[in-house]
Amino acid sequence: MKLHAVIPGLRGARVPLLGLGLVTLLCALWGGLSRLPVNLPTGRPEWALLHGPLLVCGFLGTVISLERAVGLPDRWPYLAPALIGAAGAHIVTGGPLFWGVLQLVVGSALFFVVTLRVIHLRRELFSVTMSLGALCWLVGNGLWLAHWPLPQIVPWWLAFLGLTLIGERIDLSRFQKFEPAAQPLFYVAAGAFLLGVLLTLVSALHGQRVLGVGLVALAAWLARFDLARRTVREPGLARFMALSLLSGFVWLAVAGALFLGWAPQSAGLGYDAAVHAFFLGFVGSMIFGHAPIIFPSVLGLTSVWRPRFYLHLGLLHASLLVRVSGDLLESVPVRQWGGILNAVALVGFLVNTGSALVGQLRTRRAAGSNPGTDRDRPSPTVAPLNSAL
Repeated sequence: MKLHAVIPGLRGARVPLLGLGLVTLLCALWGGLSRLPVNLPTGRPEWALLHGPLLVCGFLGTVISLERAVGLPDRWPYLAPALIGAAGAHIVTGGPLFWGVLQLVVGSALFFVVTLRVIHLRRELFSVTMSLGALCWLVGNGLWLAHWPLPQIVPWWLAFLGLTLIGERIDLSRFQKFEPAAQPLFYVAAGAFLLGVLLTLVSALHGQRVLGVGLVALAAWLARFDLARRTVREPGLARFMALSLLSGFVWLAVAGALFLGWAPQSAGLGYDAAVHAFFLGFVGSMIFGHAPIIFPSVLGLTSVWRPRFYLHLGLLHASLLVRVSGDLLESVPVRQWGGILNAVALVGFLVNTGSALVGQLRTRRAAGSNPGTDRDRPSPTVAPLNSAL
């Protein structure tokens, strides 16, 4: 069943762009399993060598920039996910790496301009925070193009995702009144984190230690002030989202502690534990929690949730605990099993979310309803922008 056949008002770019991101994700997962190593049919060498960059830039970069584009009234912001998604496809198909990274630099530069447009519409803490994250991504991609080693680029990608996701949480928490101390404390935590990112350019030891302190401080800030502390008491989707987010905050603190305690890190099992605690534990939890709203909104649908979503959430945390334990105990078999189950959790997430979306499409098609218009429902994290137009 073609989505365009049942969603007449869906902007034609959304489905193929989201598809590019998902294909990049699957290739990156294949490469990640090959690195464990797991005996798999041979894929392209880029999938294993660039496992992390493909996940961060190819998949998450495409999805995040597409989400921003959906929430704005203009069409030009769609150029950012188009360039970023094309860059991911270029790399996974074995194209020259330089041209793929150059596309990422141009796409992330355009995405930074998109975030400046959001600031123009709503000059608030969330929009500035997310724009800083986009700037960090642009810097990191520029360093990659300039042939800097990946361990010195990773902190900038941490800042991109960390500030972007925290900015979204600040935006979604706009319905509650923050305590007077919340904003100053956020400045301190975010400032320490960004200072650590900058310091890694000159000193991996001091930079990672300060970065780790910043991550722990941001985790504590989220645990104290995020709206999830209240919504966890509500049933259904609200509780699922809250539990996803609160567990993600724990992994954010774990990642910070690992960077702080094992600095300097650029390779090895300790490094593997730290980066996966952040990218899988924190970022993965945030994605799982927001996906029932974000993915449908990108496709012009309403939010979806099924109790079975707890299966992929629980497996993500259990498998990551196994993987990190294997890293810290220097047990290769334990680490391998943790990594395999990480991939199963992510595939389970795609299957569960995708089947729920298809179920909603079939229900609407059977009812003969029109699920959207050319102004399809904007992303909930930027929906209030429309009121500023």
